[in-house]
Amino acid sequence: MRDFLMSFPPVRRLHYRLMRLRRGRRGETDETKTLAELAAAEGAPKTFIEFGFHPVKFNCAAFAYDPSWQGLLIDGSAEQVGDARALLPKHVDIRHCFLSLTDLDFIRTRFPRVGVLSIDVDGNDYWFLERLIGIEPSVIAVEYNASLGPDAITVPYDAAFDRHQKHPSGWYHGASLAALAKLCARSGYGLAAVSCGANAFFTKSGGMDPADAWRPNRDRDQWSGTTPAQQWDSIKGLPYVAV
Repeated sequence: MRDFLMSFPPVRRLHYRLMRLRRGRRGETDETKTLAELAAAEGAPKTFIEFGFHPVKFNCAAFAYDPSWQGLLIDGSAEQVGDARALLPKHVDIRHCFLSLTDLDFIRTRFPRVGVLSIDVDGNDYWFLERLIGIEPSVIAVEYNASLGPDAITVPYDAAFDRHQKHPSGWYHGASLAALAKLCARSGYGLAAVSCGANAFFTKSGGMDPADAWRPNRDRDQWSGTTPAQQWDSIKGLPYVAV
């Protein structure tokens, strides 16, 4: 019954409005607070780009509701984008697009300087960050896949990546924390924070050791009743790229 009711946009958007009242302007766990602190510490320009987002629970939510910030939100789900356009302030640029490496130019040129770049697409995260890191955002937020363990690995690029088609568990996607840290280090970024939801934050002044900072994906472990080691055991035979 709940799924049936949520299929109606007015009902779903009322649910999201009530969720927003309960949650305030925060992300999945502690991401919003962490981003605000890092942006302030880095003197970041008040611009953000986030792709892969939920209409209520997204990393840059606090910035989206602040009229002094300019933002670009992108998602491949028409439903998510439609709900976001109905719920979020009109000054936020919200676009429906399933991204690939061949159509990132509008992201690269959207703002003269980017304060926060947030990536969570459950697939090509590493490859998108590799292509976009040259815009030199003040703060980078990117989800790492805690199921991939300590090695510096990522899934191979696939323009049509769908994690549930790749493996029924949905655990095969993205990159390990070690892989993302190595990628960022090549452009002068260091790990500055890690969230409970397995998001990693990088800045030019970050100095954390990824091996010590790594955390499991708390929500994944709880709903699946498995450990990261068990998750890795189920997907370790699939293709990976060592970086």
